[in-house]
Amino acid sequence: MAAWSLRPVRPVARPYAGATRRTGRRTGAEGGPRASGRAAIAVPDQEVSVSAKSSAPRTRQDGGGFPGLDDRQAARRLAEYGPNQVAAPAGAPLYTRVLTQLRDPLVTVLLAAVALTVAIGDHADATVIAVVIVVNTTVGVVQEVRADHAIAALSALSAPTARVRRGGELREVAAASVVPGDVCVLAEGDVVPADGRLVEGAGLLVDESMVTGESVPVAKSTCAASPEEQRLLAGTTVVRGRGVTVVTGTGAASALGRVAGLLDTRPPPTPLQRHLTALGRTLALVTLVLCLLVFVLGVVGGTPPATMSVTAISLAVAAVPESLPAVVTLALALGARRMAARHALVRRLPAVETLGSVTVLATDKTGTITEGRMAVERVWTPDGSHQHVGTGPSRPPDQAFGSGTGSAAVRQLLTTTALCNDAVAPSPEPGTPAGRESGQDGTAALGDPTETALLAAAAAAGCPSRAELTSLYPRRAEEPFDSLRKRMTTVHSTPDGSLLVCLKGAPEVVLDPAVLDEPAPLVAHVREEAAAFAARGLRVLAAASGTVGEVPDPVAGAERRLRLLGLVALADPPKPAAAGTLAACRAAGITPVLITGDHPATAAAMAQRVGLVADGAADSVVTGADLAAGRVGDPTRVRVFARTDPEQKLDIVRSWQSRGQVTAMTGDGVNDGPALRQADIGVAMGGRGTEVARQAADLVLTDDELSTVVSAVEEGRRVFDNVRRFLLYGLAGGTAEILVMLVGPLLGLPLPLGAGQILWINLLTHGLTGVAMGAEPVSPNAMRRPPRPPDRHVLADGLWQRLLALAAVVTAGSLTAALLARESGAPWQSVLFASLLMAQLGVVLGLRDRLLSRANPFLPVAVAVSAGLGAAAVHLPLLRGLLGMTALGGREWAWALAVGAVAFAAARLARRHGGAGSGGTGPVGIPAGSRPTGGRRAVHSGPAPEGRGR
Repeated sequence: MAAWSLRPVRPVARPYAGATRRTGRRTGAEGGPRASGRAAIAVPDQEVSVSAKSSAPRTRQDGGGFPGLDDRQAARRLAEYGPNQVAAPAGAPLYTRVLTQLRDPLVTVLLAAVALTVAIGDHADATVIAVVIVVNTTVGVVQEVRADHAIAALSALSAPTARVRRGGELREVAAASVVPGDVCVLAEGDVVPADGRLVEGAGLLVDESMVTGESVPVAKSTCAASPEEQRLLAGTTVVRGRGVTVVTGTGAASALGRVAGLLDTRPPPTPLQRHLTALGRTLALVTLVLCLLVFVLGVVGGTPPATMSVTAISLAVAAVPESLPAVVTLALALGARRMAARHALVRRLPAVETLGSVTVLATDKTGTITEGRMAVERVWTPDGSHQHVGTGPSRPPDQAFGSGTGSAAVRQLLTTTALCNDAVAPSPEPGTPAGRESGQDGTAALGDPTETALLAAAAAAGCPSRAELTSLYPRRAEEPFDSLRKRMTTVHSTPDGSLLVCLKGAPEVVLDPAVLDEPAPLVAHVREEAAAFAARGLRVLAAASGTVGEVPDPVAGAERRLRLLGLVALADPPKPAAAGTLAACRAAGITPVLITGDHPATAAAMAQRVGLVADGAADSVVTGADLAAGRVGDPTRVRVFARTDPEQKLDIVRSWQSRGQVTAMTGDGVNDGPALRQADIGVAMGGRGTEVARQAADLVLTDDELSTVVSAVEEGRRVFDNVRRFLLYGLAGGTAEILVMLVGPLLGLPLPLGAGQILWINLLTHGLTGVAMGAEPVSPNAMRRPPRPPDRHVLADGLWQRLLALAAVVTAGSLTAALLARESGAPWQSVLFASLLMAQLGVVLGLRDRLLSRANPFLPVAVAVSAGLGAAAVHLPLLRGLLGMTALGGREWAWALAVGAVAFAAARLARRHGGAGSGGTGPVGIPAGSRPTGGRRAVHSGPAPEGRGR
């Protein structure tokens, strides 16, 4: 190794694997010598040793000095203490679900109708009504169970994980399998899986607000005099630093378990469910008035009052789509399951609905728009030399730097970045050449992509092996990186007994005169070099080093009078699908915005490459400093933000929301948590995201692909379209039945339909077909129309008009067929029954976006089954007798089918003028060109929303 001008440098002992949160955590054996000279701490069934005076580095954070439990011990304790989870409320038993269905007001009315028909001796109608009650109750229970199972399956998919040491290896396990005595490794952004005692830590700050209500993060230390400062509580989050804890309490025995019983875990109703509940009340009132009118007309026409009472009650039940809330819940749950199949896990069911209304997508850069696979592209050193490195998947380390290695200055620079580094390199395989052990080729190292790339570059430059550097230059102290400081500092012991300071971070921070002891011309030149790298879309880091006589407290006190070592420029190319994804967003009326912590020039270059801004629009980038200085008039007109901090991200989201926009925000770090919670849809990365980000989010992307967000938005629009389609169909049919009962007597058709006949039609049209409509495929133009304003009424945008028009067509056609039958001496009531049924089934088929689509085979099957059961009601002696029907001939069925064809044509026409395939809206869409302006959605009342109150 070439000599340093300061002194030789050696990187840190392998720090714990906390940084693996950004690349997907892996498991594997950790090398390194075991520490000795340890004092024991009693934990149930185990003594866990805590480092006293040891040869191990004081800030070693991978828990390597603690072998942890072996698999047999862990299994035994899991059986003894139970899973590490708060007991979920038991699912409602079957009888409770049935009673809940029977307590529904409309079902109660039907039960009264059964009693009334029995009292007047109408046993046929009583039997039919009872059958309808049984079938409706069964369908309701089945829908409820299916929705619960779908939600439970989604919860299982998004279950949290924890990193523990088992048998000397670092493993990622389900948080539910953590047991007392486990050694847990924690990093910034992790959620503490169980109560425990801190045994190793560095700069650890924990947010305990979820358990204690304390809003200020609490510092934790192994040296603290108070036991409270060494204790970590389940459910709290690590907001800074790293640590190792020994588990002392799990499940119900943890602090979180003790307060969990006080929490209300029932999910609140979604906005759509609230709208539909209000709509149901309005419809019930209108229907009651109309049914009273039907009752009066029937009695005036000579029908016995008792018979008209039962008929009016049945008509009221049939006209109101009482199953709408259950249908919506099922549609949302099934939509969430479909999203899971497309790599988007929904953590909160209302998100399915809200996704269809998203108008702004705020995304970060690294790993979302870009590949997230960093590689050192170039290095620059103060001697003025540039060297191309080019490590990464496309260029093996032994081909970097040409056929040789880096210069002495380059090796000095890259060794410093390897020292000031939290990535973890697994132990080398036997016989591996020095400097080329597993983990330094950029593929096996675990950690932040930037830091693993720095390790790969150090190996390619010919720096000493990780094992050599670890043993000679252990880390003594550190100041971890955070998004506000934008730098990381470490202090290391050297063989001659002095202390070495290593610093890496954003160039503008490292080049601060308070940090460097360098002449101003050199600093100015370095700024130019950094800007040139950034303009090419490269991520730029600066590194510096120095010495101190003793470890300062705080460590940041060592960041002065340092010597600049150079710049490292890393490449992170955009994903192939990034430009297409952003274009798809714009086509769907969604405004994409880039928010990154990178250099403004880097952000501008990447935004241009993916088509977010036009070429040459670098001056359109706004920095966090611009926001802080108040130099930005309207942040919602900006498309690229750079060098932003967490508070500024939060302010940007609020700016959009204050203008009535529905915002989706992507993020992966602990600093993204506030903005993710504030956004209408928080989107976390499942592979490289922190647990804090995942828990703050509504949606977790298991593939870390931005295109998955677009797919989820499409699914959200599909769910809402299908709910509106069901409303149009169901309310049009119910309105037609009321109109038939009102107009029929005026045309000389006394009591057009009996109670049993009305309920049978309702059962066939709102049962199988209603559920099947929820599985209709997405509209062809769903992603080519503007988003739906979430506060717009569910029946807005012409749905009322189309509903009444379809009801009028169905009514006119059915009554015409009945009048023809009466004039020809045919059984007109049976013809009216068949015509009403065929007309409503014709509407179902006519509202489809693709008539012959095979994407939803259930709907044609449901229509066929309903038509068959309708024919059975006319021709099977048992059903015919119960319903008071007469068998029909071919001519009568031809009339009924003709009415169905007319209704089908009317539905196609309604769909064409307001339907999903028209290029305008969907059967349920909003007029083309409509955009949400002004006003705020219900969850954002007030000028400055403060989050969603989760």
